[in-house]
Amino acid sequence: MQGNAELLNFIYQNSQMGVITIKQLLEFCEDANFRRQMQSQYDEYEAIHRAADQLLRQNGYDEKGIGALEKMKTYLMINMQTLTDKSSSHIAEMMTVGSTMGIIQALRNLRKYQDAEPAGRDLMQRLLKFEEKNVTEIKQFI
Repeated sequence: MQGNAELLNFIYQNSQMGVITIKQLLEFCEDANFRRQMQSQYDEYEAIHRAADQLLRQNGYDEKGIGALEKMKTYLMINMQTLTDKSSSHIAEMMTVGSTMGIIQALRNLRKYQDAEPAGRDLMQRLLKFEEKNVTEIKQFI
């Protein structure tokens, strides 16, 4: 079923983007508490990414990661946004925007792929709940 592959690839790409961006943002973070929060998010994105990869492989689907151009664009965007403001508050705001976009995309994909296999939908629900938790927890650093 094509919907399963598309849903799993969305999860794969979303979690990959989380890993990439947090890894880069950690370089700027000086607040120890915020750094721990970011590391916790990084670890969960990585776990979800591995789970999506495993489900893709189990179902015989090819994973479609983020392309080199998109990675470069993200890298440059983060550098531009932190050029003049590397504060924890600004980084927390950037992360909140990213997680909010993730929530919106997760909800859309859950509605779009209602007939997807339970394992994929469960992983999508896990990602959605995680993104919602991120927004709530990161507020204290804004």
